[in-house]
Amino acid sequence: MTALITFPILLPLLGAGACIVVGRSKTAQRIISVGALFVVTTMTVALAVRVDRHGTVAIQAGGWAAPLGITLVADRLSSIMLAIASIMLLAVLIYAIGQPGAERNHVGFQSVYLILAAGVAASFLTGDLFTLFVAFEMMLTASYVLITLGARRDQVRAGMTYVVISLLASALLLSALALIYSATGTVNMADLSLRMAEVSPTLRSAFALFLLMIFGIKAGLFPLFFWLPDAYPTAPSAVTAIFAGLLTKVGVYAIIRTQTLLFPPESRPQTLILWIAGMTMVVGVLGAIAQADVKRILSFHIVSQIGYMVMGLGLFTLAGIAGAIFYIIHHIVVKTTLFLTGGLIEHVGGSGRLSRVGQLARSAPVVAVLFLVPALSLAGIPPLSGFVAKFGLVDAGLDGGKYWLVAAAIVVSLLTLFSMTKIWAGAFWSPAEAEPDGTAHPVGRLGGPPLMIAPTAALAAMSLAIALFAGPLYSWSERAAADLLEPSTYIHAVLGDAAPSPATREFPATPATPESDDGSRPQPRGLGS
Repeated sequence: MTALITFPILLPLLGAGACIVVGRSKTAQRIISVGALFVVTTMTVALAVRVDRHGTVAIQAGGWAAPLGITLVADRLSSIMLAIASIMLLAVLIYAIGQPGAERNHVGFQSVYLILAAGVAASFLTGDLFTLFVAFEMMLTASYVLITLGARRDQVRAGMTYVVISLLASALLLSALALIYSATGTVNMADLSLRMAEVSPTLRSAFALFLLMIFGIKAGLFPLFFWLPDAYPTAPSAVTAIFAGLLTKVGVYAIIRTQTLLFPPESRPQTLILWIAGMTMVVGVLGAIAQADVKRILSFHIVSQIGYMVMGLGLFTLAGIAGAIFYIIHHIVVKTTLFLTGGLIEHVGGSGRLSRVGQLARSAPVVAVLFLVPALSLAGIPPLSGFVAKFGLVDAGLDGGKYWLVAAAIVVSLLTLFSMTKIWAGAFWSPAEAEPDGTAHPVGRLGGPPLMIAPTAALAAMSLAIALFAGPLYSWSERAAADLLEPSTYIHAVLGDAAPSPATREFPATPATPESDDGSRPQPRGLGS
């Protein structure tokens, strides 16, 4: 069963190679890519169930024992993230096959998409920071190709902005890895969790801030989000959906993993994280209200909703982190569904601008329903999954005494509902004020192409299932949060006999070091040691 950890990375890469080999045969490429992701989805769901029942599993690639080799780790958090991501990747691929212009006119789409899937899986499963860097670069390379599909001027411009910002974040991450390795002698996260005790408290705090900034760029946190609303809307709807649903969550995952595993409570920038969360929520939703295009509204909402996830982390309590994990699960599904629905609006109405499309509730009622379910969930309307997720975070915030942040979260939720009603009134209810700037396609019996409708409907149903089974999923999130706050199981799974027993981390105010022969104490280990 342990070997299952490698398949979410290897199968997409092998599938990408096979898609290149078959060349211009669209049918063969589609069979390979859909088949590979279907197998990956089945395996990741099985892996998540296995990890929840039996505990964290790890594998050392190449037979090199940790911390020297490449470590892949599946705990409750990474396995559930991977399972949800695999389902999204499969659904969006099927949608892309049915969407005109997204996949049909580009020979390399399938192989690039599979490389992106491998990068996402590697980001969740890696047990060391350097492999995380490699996974980010895999996603960056694939993302640039997918953003610029069609090579329109606005796509190339947005793609260049995305690449420049991402390369800057990658350069900063590589610099951080060099500094961390210089100070500790390792980049393995389980080993780092123990060796950080050898580093001075000031340096630990600096590392925590550095990694928060780097992964904050990837996640789209305030004030580093400016690239996101311009980059995402230019890509085809299928590509935008997977970016919105997964790529920013990889950044959030990296923040949660590093802040909880590597650093003690006194080194975590808790107050800063909470202020960043609040500003991200407020600025994101205000930006959404000011937009007049469906994709741009939804893109700003990505920023706003990231704030809720970081809010849960910033509390650094079991309830807060559990709420953040559940919110991530809910948001991945709901946001992906909304962007797929946005693609259906453009397909049926001929435009994504609210002034150029209208009365789709009458002409395309199926699309209207598919939009309404995730939209109300995103706004936190009971009894949908968004309400459960926000209630958990609000309750955790009240328990932590962060009343100002709770008030901000509630106000932002109301403004989110307002912006969703803005899309509903403009695209589905009111008549269009101008002619579409694109080509409107016949609605048909289902409200759109079957391969676009089917995965969208499946994800909308999945969002309802999250609300229906909120109890078991929230319990899973609480168990995952408990693992994060007490990482001894993670450390032992990676290091095995090399881990101290019991695997507890002690972070003295000044690192304890043995006395030398002359009775003096050497200086604490730090940079350059």
